Amino acid sequence: MGGLERTPTMSRGGRGPMDSAFRHHSADPHFGHRTIYCNDHAANLPFKFKHNSISTTKYNFWTFLPKGLFEQFRRVANLYFLMIAILSTTPISPVHPITNVGPLVLVLTVSLMKEAFEDRKRYMSDRIINSSSIDVLSGRYWIKTPWSKLSVGDVVKVYSDQFFPADLLFVSSTNADGICYIETSNLDGETNLKIRKALERTWDYIDEEKAVDFKGVIECEQPNNSLYTFTGNLIMGKQTIPITPNQILLRGCSLRNTDAVVGVVLFTGHETKVMMNTMDVPSKRSTLERRLDKLILLLFAILFCLCFIGGIGSAVFVSREWWYLGLAVRDEIEQQYDPGNRFSVAILTFFTLVTLYSTIIPISLYVSIEMIKFIQSTQFINNDILMYHRESNTPALARTSNLNEELGQIEYIFSDKTGTLTRNLMEFFKCSIAGVMYGTGITEIQRAAARRTGVPIEEIPKSVDSIREKGFNFDDKRLMRGGWRHEVNPEICKEFFRCLAICHTVLPEGEDLPEKIVYQAASPDESALVTAAKNFGFFFYARSPTAIKVRESHVERLGKVQDVEYEILNVLEFNSSRKRQSVICRYPNGRLVLYCKGADSVIYERMAEGQNPYRDVTRDHLEKYGEDGLRTLCLAYADIDPRKYEEWNEKFIQAKSALRDREKKLDEVAELIESNLILLGCTAIEDKLQEGVPLCIETLAKAGIKLWVLTGDKMETAINIAYACSLLSNEMKQFIINSDVKSIRDVEARGDPIETARVLEEQVKRQLYDAISAADELQLEQPGVDLALVIDGRCLMFALDPHLRGALLKICMRCKAVVCCRVSPLQKAQVTTLIKDGAKRITLSIGDGANDVSMIQAAHIGVGISGQEGMQAVMASDFAIAQFRFLTDLLLVHGRWSYNRISKVVCYFFYKNLTFTLTQFWFNLGAGNSGQRFYDDWFQSLYNVLFTALPVLAVGIFDKDVSAKRAKQYPQLYKAGIDNLYFSWRVLFVWLFFAVYQSLVFFFFPVSAAEHGVNGGLDLGLWDVGTMAYTCIIITVNLRLLMASSSITMWHHVAVAGSIVSWFLFIFFYSGVQTKNRQDNIYWVIFNLMSTWYFWFLIILVPVVALAGDFMYQGFQRWFFPFDYQIIQEETKFKDQGETHDLEHQMEMMAMLEGPSVLTAEEERSLAMAQLPRERTWSKHTGFAFDSPGFESFFALQEGVPTPARSWDVARRASMTPRRSASRSETRAGQISSREGSHTHPSSITEEDVQLGDDELRFSRNNPFLQTPRKD
Repeated sequence: MGGLERTPTMSRGGRGPMDSAFRHHSADPHFGHRTIYCNDHAANLPFKFKHNSISTTKYNFWTFLPKGLFEQFRRVANLYFLMIAILSTTPISPVHPITNVGPLVLVLTVSLMKEAFEDRKRYMSDRIINSSSIDVLSGRYWIKTPWSKLSVGDVVKVYSDQFFPADLLFVSSTNADGICYIETSNLDGETNLKIRKALERTWDYIDEEKAVDFKGVIECEQPNNSLYTFTGNLIMGKQTIPITPNQILLRGCSLRNTDAVVGVVLFTGHETKVMMNTMDVPSKRSTLERRLDKLILLLFAILFCLCFIGGIGSAVFVSREWWYLGLAVRDEIEQQYDPGNRFSVAILTFFTLVTLYSTIIPISLYVSIEMIKFIQSTQFINNDILMYHRESNTPALARTSNLNEELGQIEYIFSDKTGTLTRNLMEFFKCSIAGVMYGTGITEIQRAAARRTGVPIEEIPKSVDSIREKGFNFDDKRLMRGGWRHEVNPEICKEFFRCLAICHTVLPEGEDLPEKIVYQAASPDESALVTAAKNFGFFFYARSPTAIKVRESHVERLGKVQDVEYEILNVLEFNSSRKRQSVICRYPNGRLVLYCKGADSVIYERMAEGQNPYRDVTRDHLEKYGEDGLRTLCLAYADIDPRKYEEWNEKFIQAKSALRDREKKLDEVAELIESNLILLGCTAIEDKLQEGVPLCIETLAKAGIKLWVLTGDKMETAINIAYACSLLSNEMKQFIINSDVKSIRDVEARGDPIETARVLEEQVKRQLYDAISAADELQLEQPGVDLALVIDGRCLMFALDPHLRGALLKICMRCKAVVCCRVSPLQKAQVTTLIKDGAKRITLSIGDGANDVSMIQAAHIGVGISGQEGMQAVMASDFAIAQFRFLTDLLLVHGRWSYNRISKVVCYFFYKNLTFTLTQFWFNLGAGNSGQRFYDDWFQSLYNVLFTALPVLAVGIFDKDVSAKRAKQYPQLYKAGIDNLYFSWRVLFVWLFFAVYQSLVFFFFPVSAAEHGVNGGLDLGLWDVGTMAYTCIIITVNLRLLMASSSITMWHHVAVAGSIVSWFLFIFFYSGVQTKNRQDNIYWVIFNLMSTWYFWFLIILVPVVALAGDFMYQGFQRWFFPFDYQIIQEETKFKDQGETHDLEHQMEMMAMLEGPSVLTAEEERSLAMAQLPRERTWSKHTGFAFDSPGFESFFALQEGVPTPARSWDVARRASMTPRRSASRSETRAGQISSREGSHTHPSSITEEDVQLGDDELRFSRNNPFLQTPRKD
């Protein structure tokens, strides 16, 4: 324990004058609340508080091996290999134990070494943190003490720029007013400074002379993970002082702009709030990995069938008539071959064959996939310069490598709006004061709406002397430079500006000059509002814990400036349930005023009756601002009677002192004073769309991905944002389910919540079923029309009920876009789960704030935006990017590549191991199912881990079917992942068929050669035939992988050639060296074989015959049923050859220089045909020497150009069958635009750079694997 670890010299002062009322409490720290004796080590010992050292490691010295092995054997495949290894040590095993034990030990060793390496990094990080020093009060001196030695109740001193070592009670500060500034970026990612204020009773305890006398008892809540709440009291003498979150300094935060502070340790080590928040992100497995489990089960089934057939066959085969096998002498027969007990023969042979055929399940599969995914994440995704955001210096980050291929199968994206689709850089844009709208700017949403409706908008040019700075983009002479004094209601304008300048928690930094001051705010909105007040002439320049100073201009007369200090009596904080913030202040003349700002719904509920003449007109303005995509807040005030305030303040102090339900009681007390408000007006803040969002959404839609926007904004704002970013369009049929309608408002006016809920539920039910019926009719009348659903949070709450959930899912599945407004974080997660679990579709959630964490964790893939709202979304995510537009690269490039590569790798593993095992199976059928080995033990052991391992890694890391540029230019290629075209059962059964075919070739060709071949006058034996067959297998399966590759790089050549050469080097050494401790079966075998001509003939003939079937199948498929990417490969090939014709170039130049030219119909057709790629007779993407005959027709369709029919094209169309998927039909029918996007890519990379190699440029940052592949 932290206290017990103290050395004897670290003495403590004796117990202070506290009465013993608290001493009778049990030593159990979970008594109900925590009791801490400040600066009294001995008194805290009985409570046995946790020490302050932390450990984030997964293992320790004693648990590493057992826990690590347990983690490894949680995988079914590893458990299977363990069973096989145990069986191989029994007498029934036909192979040496090393055959199965060796690879298993190797795989486990590699995995455990990886775990140990990662855990050691965590251990070293923990060690550095625990050994950090801090000043602790010991006796009358500050003593440097490691963090790990801190105990609850210690008094510590923290200096500027140091981190807080534990959760502390803020006692005193070097600042005279008892405040300090802290940075919480390690907690929530927010870099803006926050203010903390010490209790006035403890301000003097700053140096050791005073601090040694600090005694007190703290009663507080038990440790919990709530970062923003704290409940407790400090008892000093007979005085009980409430402790609020403003007096708490959390571990992980750092001290800024303050020389030093003194604090008392409250929570230590793993009981600190930051450590209690470090929960593990929910474990996620990709869909392909779950399908892989089913493939493993299929392999188990095949293994069982092979062993069952072998067991029965062996029982049938054994007979005493085979006297030359020694089966005639009863006493000398092994039980496994006893003809008198055929049942025993079948059982024992079954288990013998289980060990013999164990290679059917690849032991290196999981290790290879993990290595591939790790390299894909760290070297490609993290180093992609096209996903690097220069302004914020933020690269993309793959926080996990387990889900790479899932990125290539996303069908639904759930997105937050603010900070995700928009920039979260707020600018004060417009306002409404006393029923008058101010501000002349035009928003992006207004422009998009004008383009949509075709109604032009008149833009008023900006004033010559208009002010523009960060957070302020307002222009209206009526309010600027004292112009408000000439308005109809100048007094209301003045109160409006004072509300902006006073009602906030912003901290000013720098000189008290308008052009040099910097505002540190908890949110961009607050900073924008205070900046607006400054530019209106109400300059907030200083604050203390009890006062705010404002430099007011033009109040008494135009041009006069005066400094006014307002005493801050109470601050009623904003939270998600209150949706408002209030400040009670006292003017210098004694006037008490409450200023309040918040959402229109909560402000309107608390207005004074009959005293708000601008209520209705302001509501109209709020709706107008919402339609323009602006974020709105209402501002109000209320004069407070001093006597009423004193009575209320007593209740407020009692609520602040409560140990139970403090937040609830504070909210209840706040309701008493936040009433009878007088409306001043509303503000409208613009949050602009991020760069490239509309193009990104449009591209994702072409890829077959549906985007849903889940936001807390008003419906009008959300709809207009959706229009602006191309999510909604006028061509869509929209279904709107809204609770803000007259029928619902009439019921709400009666004040019966039960009746309101019943009516609302009925309306939601009716609207859902009406939408379903309308969708059915539209599908019949206008097939292919796009649908969209817009629903607000209140309606969604009822729609998510179990009895309506099915109807909601049904209409949502028919919609191309869904917008959910006014939704809570929980509802975001529920909507995500609705599609994930209800529709069984692969989902991605993307957001930037803490309110998006539940949605991010609920989806298959969570993506965090590292933006303005901190890092909580990033810390909970699987992948992190800086801008929404980077989703295009993350999904269409990296996700698609990863899905294609992993699918190919898994299928290839399935093929090569099945081929290897079936060859042995055919041999055993001819050997009476005796369990005799066809290969040497070491051959079987090294097949997966050495001779076929490297080519798989090369394909998994470097293979590309199309380049990144083409993948984004033709987003429809992504649909193959959504439809799972490359890892379907059909694809697997094709690989299975050729595995069976090739295994027959590998067995019968060498056996037939052995029947007629001789070696120095001797017949070829078992090991000669087995070695010859094994050599053919190694050559063939490695060459087969080249045929499966879409692009060939240097790494492919090195891996394939290296694997084949490594086999020959191994067999030369293994066959050429004779030792006492091994069998002589293989001795000199390879040299004898290489001295015969038919060995060389076979290692050429067998691969050719074996691969002929694959070659013909792939040629037939590519010719008559090409995949979309194969067509793009052909198009890319011609463009790479420079076949962009001179005529096309000349006509483009003519259009630019002279405007549109007039061509005859024949000339237009000739030009269009000239722009199409021409036929060529070779392809560098595969080994085939021909092109698809439908190639030119395909691209003609994309350009709308009719092409003349050709004899072979007519024959081909006549022979074709319907396509395999709807997405492929759409692509071939003309959905791919070969021109679209080629000149509109949002990147700053030039076309010349792309021509030099888009992919070389993409991974140029710190990439040790950079190797220029052959261009696609």
